[in-house]
Amino acid sequence: MSNRTSRPLYEQISTQIRTQIMNGELKAGEALPSIRSLAKSLQISVLTVQKAYDLLQTDGFIETTAGKGCFVSVQNQDFYLEEQQKKIEEHFNEAIGIARTSGIPLNKLIDLLKLLYEED
Repeated sequence: MSNRTSRPLYEQISTQIRTQIMNGELKAGEALPSIRSLAKSLQISVLTVQKAYDLLQTDGFIETTAGKGCFVSVQNQDFYLEEQQKKIEEHFNEAIGIARTSGIPLNKLIDLLKLLYEED
């Protein structure tokens, strides 16, 4: 986490947890640290961690059980991948429309996609 980035801390926390879930570092049913303990270890406000956990729960990555804590959701990975694919399709459709109206052939579009994908 960094205070030097323009991204709010709660987004940084939720992104890190989301990445750990998607990479399999956090497994379905696994307990997350309590809000208080995570806030204490990161030396940030409990409200910031609460906001991060709320975002993760809204997005289907975690489930909260009253009195027991927050756990990695079972259906999260498939759900997340499907949502990401929908977003990618929307962007592809927009790019294809621009390419068609600009007269850019498919092979050039594919070459550009490969170049951008392999850039990092």
